[in-house]
Parts: sequence; structure tokens; C-alpha cells
Amino acid sequence: MQNTFEVEHRLSYRVLRWVLGVALISGIIISAIQVALDAGRVSRSVDVQASQTIALVRDAATQSVFSIDNELAQQVVDGLFAQEAIRLARITHPDGEPLGNGERPLQRSAFRPITDPIFDAERRYREALSRPGNPDIIYGYLDIHYDTAFAAGTWLERTSVTFASGIASAIILGMALFVVFHLLLTRPLLRIVRSVKQVDPEQPDDRLVALPPGHHTDELGLWVNATNNLLVAIGDTQKQHREAEDRVNRLARYDQLTGLPSRDTFMEMLQKDIHDAGERKSVLALTVCGIDDFKSVNEQCGFRTGDVLLQAVADRLTRKLGSNRFTVSRLGSDQFAIVEKGLRDGYQAADTADQILACVNRPMVIDDQTVTMTATLGVALFPGDASKPDRLLQSAEQTMALAKQHGHNHFQFYVASIDQEIRERKQLEKDLAQALGNHQFHLVYQPQINLETRRIIGAEALIRWEHPEKGLVPPDHFIPISEVNGSIVEIGQWVLDQACWQAARWAEEGMPLRIAVNLSAVQLRQANIVDDILSTLKRHRIPAGRLELEVTETSFMTNLEDAVAKLHRLSKAGISIAVDDFGTGYSSLTYLKRMPVQHLKIDKQFIRDLLVNEEDTRIANTIIDLGRSLNLSVVAEGVETAEQEYYLSQRGCKLAQGYFFSKPLSPHDFETFVAGFHRKLVENNA
Repeated sequence: MQNTFEVEHRLSYRVLRWVLGVALISGIIISAIQVALDAGRVSRSVDVQASQTIALVRDAATQSVFSIDNELAQQVVDGLFAQEAIRLARITHPDGEPLGNGERPLQRSAFRPITDPIFDAERRYREALSRPGNPDIIYGYLDIHYDTAFAAGTWLERTSVTFASGIASAIILGMALFVVFHLLLTRPLLRIVRSVKQVDPEQPDDRLVALPPGHHTDELGLWVNATNNLLVAIGDTQKQHREAEDRVNRLARYDQLTGLPSRDTFMEMLQKDIHDAGERKSVLALTVCGIDDFKSVNEQCGFRTGDVLLQAVADRLTRKLGSNRFTVSRLGSDQFAIVEKGLRDGYQAADTADQILACVNRPMVIDDQTVTMTATLGVALFPGDASKPDRLLQSAEQTMALAKQHGHNHFQFYVASIDQEIRERKQLEKDLAQALGNHQFHLVYQPQINLETRRIIGAEALIRWEHPEKGLVPPDHFIPISEVNGSIVEIGQWVLDQACWQAARWAEEGMPLRIAVNLSAVQLRQANIVDDILSTLKRHRIPAGRLELEVTETSFMTNLEDAVAKLHRLSKAGISIAVDDFGTGYSSLTYLKRMPVQHLKIDKQFIRDLLVNEEDTRIANTIIDLGRSLNLSVVAEGVETAEQEYYLSQRGCKLAQGYFFSKPLSPHDFETFVAGFHRKLVENNA
């Protein structure tokens, strides 16, 4: 825009100044010529007027001189002074003696300094007086002096009008010429300039110069067309240069056979990925994939088949791992490298390794031959295994070479302990997928005691996995895995169904207890979770008040609005809601105010060191006081000693569970414990 203004100032204004200047000068010159011509006409008119006046009085003046009549001479003089322009009139004898004489001063005028040099202050005329019959005999003279001020004043008025009209005409003509010039040249040029500024230097032929309307056949049109032709030619040249540069860069930076980044390009990308992972404090996995017995494929099927096979592997990996989280490259020969970004741990890298193996293992048909191949993978992790790109790649390549020594079609991690841990977890995940169908789960129940009445008011249902080879697998080991792979939804529904079935059986046997069931974050995010829970209660015909759902703070903070809506529906149905492990998560009064919570469960880590660790004691006291102020019941988990039970009871904690009362029990043992606990209570009261 600034350049446009500069054009307007430098061109339009210069044109305006020049046009007006030329017009003014021309007007002044023409007016000056007119004034000069008019001055000549005025000067001649004074002479003509004098001649006419003299001719008018010549006879009378001659008669007065001839007859030496002073009175007649004076009358002639006085008659002449009837004209304002006459300043002096005199009739004299040849010897100069006047017969009649009259004189008055010159008229005073402010413009005399201008007009006197042009017309003189006065014009003097002398006429010799003679009779017609004797023209050679002069009887006297008639002198008349004209004051030019009167004629000059009239001339000056006309001069002012002439100059004013001349200058005005020049200005009007100049402005008209400027407007015409602006419309025909300046404005089209400005449009052309704006259009030229919008041309992209990188791609000049994408947006050509717009041709102003009405100028298709004149010089501007020819200029715009020539400019556009030049832009198109430049654009074609640039396009050819870019295509040539792209071809050169692709040859240098990408593998010609597969189109994947070459080793050098991959190392540059890996450097950036490592830098980003370091800033985000995330894990990065580098997997080197080597095709097993690729040399044999070349020897048996030919090099062309080997090339087609490598292209197929590259295509499969690209399609399978095509998101921004992955970078796929060919290192050379039969080796490929895959970088996976934004990982939480190495387990995700193991999942990716399984996908890569399955992707490579699929048979392919080449020239009517079915070729089946396998691959061996080496995996190295950033930052655990290495922090530099070359060192990380070296670790992955060494791991892949080491893995090939122990067989084909598998993956191995760089660190042996991590490799073993991940393998065990992967195996556990496979076993977990079959555990529910093989009836390896069962529930145990831990009693919940009312510390005021000393009665058992409910039980928490806890899942146990009896592995056929490993024995009892702790929930802390398999529950996180089930939450990651999503199997917790099916397992959680099974736990709820079994717990409700057990609660219904106990109610039929005269033991109506409240059953507490854990609800994971994954379950809570399911759209139909509320309907599933309510239908389970209806199916087993137990009141909603007999069910308590325990949710952790972190389970509903990821999507608070959705969690609040679902828990309110469950609460309105009569189901109790408890916040499990309170004090270990957000512990925010904001969500407690919005959530339909009836119970707070103090995490067992604060109860374990109660009365031993001052900080844990203060936290437990704070939670109890908070529950009392919000009219919420507080449940203490992990009570193991009589001192803890007594202190909690005195501080106002109403409910408790833990090994001090009982460990989690099978349904039969739980029934026996309840009977014995109540019998002992009756005996103590008696």
C-alpha cells in the first residue's frame, strides 16, 4: 500500500503540478498579450479622442485667434474642460501669448505608478490654427493636454478581468486535462501496480497481472500482455528448476527403490525426534527390522523379485504405520528402521513390534509365486538405552543382529531386563485375554465394619486371578494391563454381575449386606455404563441401595462433565457412590461439591503409618474432618491394629475395613466370619 501511495505522489501529483504550471504560464502569457494589445487600443483611442476633440473646436478656436477675440477663445477653452480627461487647454497667438487658457491638476490614483509608464501621465496635442483658404498662414495654436488616468483606469479594470479569466480558464483546462490523464493513464497504472504486487515471486504464473478495462488494444494492454507472457515464462522456468531440484533432492534424500527416506535423511529426522522427545519428556522407540534370509530369496527368485519384495514391505509398513507418530526408513539392503514417538513406556513399542511382524509375515504373490517371509526386530528406547541418534541406531542394529542369532520372526529389546519384563507382560496380556473365558477369575469379599455399632454393614468385592501356571496374580499386576487394552470393560461387567448375584443369594439367606464394587475409569467412559449397571441390578432383583460403586479421583477428572452426569443418574437410582483412595489424587472440593458422593475412603497408605508418621496422621484427620463437614461417611482402608481402630473410632471415622477385622474371604468363609463376628458381638454385649 505504501508503494501505491508513492506512485500516486510521484506520478499523479507531478502530472498535476506540471499541467497546472503549464496551464498557468500559458494563461498568463495569453492574458499578457491580450492586455498589451488592449493597452495599444486604449492608447490609440486617446489619440483618436484628442483628434476628434480638436476637429470639433478647431473652427471656433481659429475664429477667436483670427479676430483676436479673447472671450470666444476662453469659451472654447471652457467648453473643452467639459471632458474630464482634459487637464490643460490653451489658445495662443503665434508668439505664444494666450487668448484663452484653462488648467487643472492630474487626477490622483493609486495605480498611476503602473499606468503612467505605459500611457504617460498626460498626452499633449498641438493644433496649428489657419483658415481654409490660406492654410499656410498660421494665426495661432490650440494646445490640449489629456490626463491618461481615466482611460488607464478603464484599461486596468479590463486587465484584471482578463488576467482573472485567463488564469481561471487555464486552471479549469489544467484540471480537466489532469482528470483525463488520471482516468486514461494514472488510474489504470495504479491498478496494474496493485495487480503486480499480488504476483507471488515463487509462483509468478499463478496470479497474472489484471488488464484494466477499456485498455485491451492500446499501449497499456500491450504492456500488460507482454508482462503476463513474461510471468508465464518465468513461472515455467521456475517450475522446471523446482522439479529438477526435487528430483536431485529425492535422489539424495530418498531411497530410489522404495521411496522411503535414506539413511542420512533418517538420521536427520531422528535427531529432531529425539530433541522433541527430550523436551516433552516422552519415550521414543527405534526399531530396526531385518528381513530373514533375504539373501536366499534373491538367489532363488532373482534380484527383481527381491526388489519387488522390498517395495512391498515398504508399502506395507507405510500403510500400517502411516500416522505422524511413526517414521519409516530404509537403512539399506534388507533393513528398515521405524521410529515411534510419544510413548509412555516400552510396552507400546512391543505392541508395535507385534504389528510389524504380522505385517511382514503376510504372504505375497510375485510373478505367480507365493513368497512368505519373516523378519527379526531389534528395539532400542530413548532415553533409557541411548540419548544420541547414532548410538540409539547402533543399539537397535546390534540388538537385531543378536536376535537373529537366537532365531527368526521375533523381536528383542536392547536391555535384557527390559526385554524380559516386556515379554512377560506381553504373555500376561495374552493369558489375560483368555482368563475370563477359562473361568480363572473369582471374587473375594472384605467385610466393612461400622465402628459405632460394631456390626458388619457390607463388603467390598475384590477380583482374584488364579493363573494355571503362575498361581495367584495380584490385581495390581493385571488390572493396569486390562485398563490399557480395554478388557477391563468385560472383566468389570463380570465382577458386577458376580457381586450382585452373591448379594442376592446372601439376602435370600437373611444376610442383606451392601456390596461395594470398583468402577474403573475405562468403564465410566463407556456410553452405556449406566444402563448396564441398572439392568444388572434388575436382573438379580436386588435394591439399588445394596450396591455401592467405588470410583477413584483420577477416573472422572479426564471428562468431569460426562462423569458427573452418569454418576448423578446412578445416584438418583439409589446407588451409593464412594471416592476410593481419597487423598492420593486431586482431592478437590470443587468436584466433591458437584459429585453425588456419599462416602470417602481413606487410602490405606495413610492408615498404615497412622500414629507413627505425623504427616499421615494429619492427612487422615483432615479427611475425617472434611467428611464430617460435608456430611459424608468416611471409610478407613487397611486397618491392621487395635490402636488404629480405636484412634479412628475416637476421631469420628464411622466405617473401616482391613486385616485387623478380616482379610478378603471367599463367599463361604465370609458367611462363616459374619456369623462368628455377630455371635461374638452378642456375647460381648451380654
